[in-house]
Amino acid sequence: MKGRGCWESASVRSFCSSGCLNKFKKDDSGDEDDETASPADKSELHSTIKSLSLKLDDLSTCNDLIAKHGAALQRSLSELDSLKIPYESSEKLKVVNERATLFRITSNAMINACKDFLELAETHSRKWQRALQYEQEQRIHLEETIEQLAKQHNSLERAFRSAPGRATNPTKSFSEGSLLTPKGEDSEEDEDTEYFDAMEDSTSFITVITEAKEDRKAEGGTTGSVDWTSSDNVLDGASLVPKGPPKVKRRVRIPDKPNYSLNLWSIMKNCIGRELSKIPMPVNFNEPLSMLQRLTEDLEYHHLLDKAVHCTSSVEQMCLVAAFSVSSYSTTVHRIAKPFNPMLGETFELDRLDDMGLRSLCEQVSHHPPSAAHYVFSKHGWSLWQEITISSKFRGKYLSIMPLGAIHLEFQASGNHYVWRKSTSTVHNIIVGKLWIDQTGDIEIVNHKTKDRCQLKFLPYSYFSKEVARKVTGVVSDSQGKAHYVLSGSWDEQMECAKIVQSSPSSPGSDGKQKTVYQTLPAKLLWKKYPLPENAENMYYFSELALTLNEHEEGVAPTDSRLRPDQRLMEKGHWDEANTEKQRLEEKQRVSRRRRLEACSRGCGTEEEKEADVYVPLWFEKRLDPLTGETACMYKGGYWEAKERQDWHMCPNIF
Repeated sequence: MKGRGCWESASVRSFCSSGCLNKFKKDDSGDEDDETASPADKSELHSTIKSLSLKLDDLSTCNDLIAKHGAALQRSLSELDSLKIPYESSEKLKVVNERATLFRITSNAMINACKDFLELAETHSRKWQRALQYEQEQRIHLEETIEQLAKQHNSLERAFRSAPGRATNPTKSFSEGSLLTPKGEDSEEDEDTEYFDAMEDSTSFITVITEAKEDRKAEGGTTGSVDWTSSDNVLDGASLVPKGPPKVKRRVRIPDKPNYSLNLWSIMKNCIGRELSKIPMPVNFNEPLSMLQRLTEDLEYHHLLDKAVHCTSSVEQMCLVAAFSVSSYSTTVHRIAKPFNPMLGETFELDRLDDMGLRSLCEQVSHHPPSAAHYVFSKHGWSLWQEITISSKFRGKYLSIMPLGAIHLEFQASGNHYVWRKSTSTVHNIIVGKLWIDQTGDIEIVNHKTKDRCQLKFLPYSYFSKEVARKVTGVVSDSQGKAHYVLSGSWDEQMECAKIVQSSPSSPGSDGKQKTVYQTLPAKLLWKKYPLPENAENMYYFSELALTLNEHEEGVAPTDSRLRPDQRLMEKGHWDEANTEKQRLEEKQRVSRRRRLEACSRGCGTEEEKEADVYVPLWFEKRLDPLTGETACMYKGGYWEAKERQDWHMCPNIF
């Protein structure tokens, strides 16, 4: 009996360790992980079942041979048993006969077990085939839909290019502007404009350039200054930046972006309608900068604010502030990659008093919802602070990114305090076509000391629009509502301002509405975008400042974004290692969050409220903003003193 048991165990082990069974188990365990199956997977499954069937046929053949030879063996044993042999030999023949019988029974049992196994495999095979067929049909339907969208896209593009009324003169962009896009054939879809906070009381306007020192008195018109005055001279050369030799040599390039292919739709299709900050994404969708560094990048054209310090006129100063607010979008035109979501407590400093004349500090003060606090001090006489919460939604064909929170800018000498909010960013062609980004909506900048206002309109791009792409228009008016300057340009190239010398209403249009006609002096250039560095297309389209933001620096806090390992690995081109490190950091943050929530003994409401109640930012504190009436995190001091002492004992271990 011992021999039979050994033979049976060995046979079962041999069969279970065969390549076919291992392959079968692999297909079974991997079915839940793969959301879609290719025809190759289906063919492989058929091949596996076929191999199992062949194995079963072999076993059946072996069973027949065993039965045949077993019967012959038993006949031989029976013949020996009928012979006159000693008693001891007769007992041995009986034992051999019993073992032969057990051997045949075991063989039959093994064949029956193999048949049951094959039947079970065939049953599951039919279920898998139905699932694979459904996935294949869904994929074919999606491919047909995408192909149809691509054809419609190309058809619309050809129709636009061949349209007879298409504008051909880009310089015409300054002659007519609008602070409110009229709803009609040329407007974006309602679905696209859902998030744009349009100002209902804004009026359309037309600008007419006139020569200086000309008699502009007209009936029913309002006459202003007849020429640029000496107080306007600060606007001359506002776009020019004195470039001296840098005191610290900064890097001018980073490793080229690796060419990794990734199916965007396979990941994004499960994100429709969800908050993207709560969806784990591989680094393939990122750029090697954190959101804190992207906020700091808004300071690239800080010289506009340095110029604004010397303005004696508040409306003139407003022009430079408006140009600064628009310039922060200039780097986004090619930057479709997502910055890293900062870890809770992560910081980023920019200590550039020597060359930029400013110090900047950002801290991630909340994780759900993601919120970052930012404070900037300039030695030229201004300071800027903000708390920005990023809200993003994926809507299938486009991605909307909505920064929430007010930006404050204060000039110490004059006491002028400006407040504005960012516009909506939209990433188009998520499903098909080349990704491109657009800035849309309205920005209202208010000087809370003088009550001056600037209303900026970011016009959404449309194939059928006669306007130039990425156009921005605006009007600067005083506390009495009188318009002083007209602003125009594009958020990715430049901004100009023209002084208004006369305004009058135009004749009613076909829709019965009147536009305000502004007669202006020739425009002056306020801001012009810096050219991108050489080879920028292979370096994530980083600007000159962006290339230096993740450069290693000594003496920074241990929570600084420059020390984040997954971001550093991605910058070096090690994306697989970066993904592994990113998962480790996210799991570490989840564990820390659970511990904080468990430590909260008070009966808070939601988990976000509990977390907000437990977590206290290190360098910022919540205060009531008297101008906006909102509670926001403001800098409480102590960071630069801690850096000078190199005392970082209070910093958490987040990396």
